[in-house]
Amino acid sequence: MAATIAQYIGKINPPIYADGGEELLKKQGSIEEISAEEIKEKPLSKHKMVYDSSSETLEPVYFFILDLMNDFELQTEKLIDNFTSSPGSGHFAELGQRATIMQQQASKLLVDVNAVLRSVLNIIYDLKEFRLRLQQYEDIKSDKKEAAILALKQVWLDKVDINKGNSSIKAMALGQAGFQTLIDGFLFVKDVKDVEDVDLNDRVKRILMARVLEFNHWLEQSEKELKKRYELEKTYLRSQVNSLKLYTRWAKPYLKAAQQLEMTEKGREPALVKVFNTIILELTLIGKKKIDAREEAISGNLPRDFEKLKTKEYYACVLIDFKFRGIPQRVSQQAHYAFGGRAEISFKSYALNENELKKLDEELEASDLSDALNLIEGATTESLAQLQDEINFFLEEKEKQESEKTLKDTSNPFKALFGGYNKQHVQEKKPKKAMEQSAEKEKVIIEPETYAEKEHLRPFAENVAKELAFKLFDLYKKAHGMPSYT
Repeated sequence: MAATIAQYIGKINPPIYADGGEELLKKQGSIEEISAEEIKEKPLSKHKMVYDSSSETLEPVYFFILDLMNDFELQTEKLIDNFTSSPGSGHFAELGQRATIMQQQASKLLVDVNAVLRSVLNIIYDLKEFRLRLQQYEDIKSDKKEAAILALKQVWLDKVDINKGNSSIKAMALGQAGFQTLIDGFLFVKDVKDVEDVDLNDRVKRILMARVLEFNHWLEQSEKELKKRYELEKTYLRSQVNSLKLYTRWAKPYLKAAQQLEMTEKGREPALVKVFNTIILELTLIGKKKIDAREEAISGNLPRDFEKLKTKEYYACVLIDFKFRGIPQRVSQQAHYAFGGRAEISFKSYALNENELKKLDEELEASDLSDALNLIEGATTESLAQLQDEINFFLEEKEKQESEKTLKDTSNPFKALFGGYNKQHVQEKKPKKAMEQSAEKEKVIIEPETYAEKEHLRPFAENVAKELAFKLFDLYKKAHGMPSYT
């Protein structure tokens, strides 16, 4: 069974928000080793009420409390939104059909995504091959000229001359008498003029002269053609990458909609009888109110030292859990349902600092609550992200070359006096640092509290949280004519 939000909060700060948390923390050694499912929640305060009305819809209950939280200026987030319908209900069949439509649309788009992705992969492999070939042409202009010429001669023999069939150099040298030295002679001779100086018979020389001349023409033309093809392939790569992003953008909403229409599994839930017309909804809201230590010190609610003291940010938090057991009823001549039934609502209070809230977000991201969204990201965004480095290498290559050329042409011996080169160095470093930070996300570490935070700021935040939770609970009851809380 998946852990609740209250259990995750108990894991983050066991001594305060978990029953027997100090012993559990001592036993496990650190909060990272504690399983949230083991936690017995212990909020600062807890108020619970039940609202049961099969004739009235459940939406007003939810939105009244949501609006009430906004009236108290709480930063409100929805953390859980699950539903389960009994298999025999009309609501189950209706949502099943909608989910199927979303899944089919997503599947069609994913087929297109995969086709374009394979195309991008093939283009990248072709570009790598072209780059290796072009490097050989570049080596001709360096001290590696002789090795580069030999490598290109081998390419010419295997790719161009081989098309002559029995008249190719390899076929004649390996299959016809008297031409055994043809390959060695071709690899040795550098120009047509050098053929006469080679100690070979006249038949071999006559063939060599034609083939060496043909190779030299190919060498001159092939470099130009290869560069053109290389640039065309890069342009095509850019086009395919844009198509991939477009298809991915189209597929994401259908994938998310299909995921949101999935029902949670509740096999042993006694309220869900297969042939009954029943639905169970689970919602969890968290409202946060930031404690301004300086303002509270000026108001006299905290010691005057907090006007200048630097502390972590603390928040008074109210966690509201809704559990609805409803009867779906189709609205006349409309395509949606109304839900009347029983609502169990609990108001829990917590005081959390900024590190604890970040740790809560980290725990939720790593939990089963976000598994479906992670699958969506893996099927769309990550497919492109894994190739992003290689794609950027080819697409940004021309821009980089032009930038280097500009820097080279506009070099100024006085530029260093004003720190110009240092600025350029810093600008080049920034993207690398940003890439490293995005590639490796560090885990949140909860820093120990200072004496002032532990003895003054957290107790104050706890009192504010308890007061907020009670006010939300009490105001709702009074607004609906329920007995006052005692």
